[in-house]
Amino acid sequence: MRVREAVVVEAVRTPIGKRNGALSSVHPVDLSALVLNELIARTGVDPAAVDDVMWGCVTQLGDQSSNVARFATLAAGWPESVPAVTVNRACGSGQQAIESAAHAVMSGAYDIAVAGGVETMSRVPLGAARASGFPYGQTVLDRYATDRLDQGTGAELIAEKWGLSRLMLDEYASRSHQLAADAIDGGAFDTQLVPVARGEAQLTVDEGLRRGTTPETLSKLKPSFRADGVIHAGNASQISDGAAAVMITTPEKAAELGLTPIVRLLAGSVVGADPVMMLTAPIPATQKVLGRAGLTIGDIGAIEINEAFAPVPLAWQIELGADPDRVNPLGGAIAVGHPLGASGAILTTRLVYHMRDKGIRYGLQTICEGGGTANATIYELAE
Repeated sequence: MRVREAVVVEAVRTPIGKRNGALSSVHPVDLSALVLNELIARTGVDPAAVDDVMWGCVTQLGDQSSNVARFATLAAGWPESVPAVTVNRACGSGQQAIESAAHAVMSGAYDIAVAGGVETMSRVPLGAARASGFPYGQTVLDRYATDRLDQGTGAELIAEKWGLSRLMLDEYASRSHQLAADAIDGGAFDTQLVPVARGEAQLTVDEGLRRGTTPETLSKLKPSFRADGVIHAGNASQISDGAAAVMITTPEKAAELGLTPIVRLLAGSVVGADPVMMLTAPIPATQKVLGRAGLTIGDIGAIEINEAFAPVPLAWQIELGADPDRVNPLGGAIAVGHPLGASGAILTTRLVYHMRDKGIRYGLQTICEGGGTANATIYELAE
């Protein structure tokens, strides 16, 4: 049986809201419904034709419990016949949802799939699901001769292994803010965003940006994980709220619907790595996906690597030998935030619009994930 192509025909996202900011009063189901309906408004596709909705969400507790994806489709007013599933691959949940949807389309199981994700960290705090449990189990801790598996500690270990000083990390963090400011001011995100109305006000831009951030201002912040450490709130991703959605189909179905594909999914990979250092898996994930695509890092014109902590993209950049100017050219999560379950879909949305706007043939996104895994995806601009 011939493997079909999977193409992205539309992608939308909300602005990213800062913790306890403009989106904190919006239920995650309603935030998801907003981007789902924006997809329909832009494509004209009958939601009844959607074979499945795959939705990333990490902390599936409280407002985000009980299959948030299903309730999002109902809140959107979509037919009850449209199924939905909530996906959790830690910070890569939104990206995994997109890859899983693409795989279903490529296999012939689905003709039209919607994928994306949501996280409202203001309403469902980071770590809330662990508050009453012990997720790793003693056997895992014994295997690695440690008493904890912690992302902050992992970021410190990466900085130490790759010789990344605090100044280097703070310079990178400042760069993220500056590039995000340039992107916002230049209108790079305008067409991908759906405003979120709150009463008479609207959130129309990413809320977490701190203009004027410099290594000097960041030098005043105290380390977060070690007294003598290099990781602090200013060179780590922000706690945030947001949602994003992507529509995936085949080129043939897109033509039938009168839709123009933006990109096709060229290759994807997911790998595991050291769960103690935890955040290095984007390195082997990228190497694997490049091999599958038959490309080199020099072929990739735009890269979105999630800025969970500044050492993650910097160590990745060193190992892959990537052109720094192609890495997170629009800033990243340090500047605008990391709403966990949505981030993979937000990165996709940012990337495919940037590829189309700049005529970039190949784009790559990758994201580190709790537990030491990572996804990597390569897109090719549609002809």
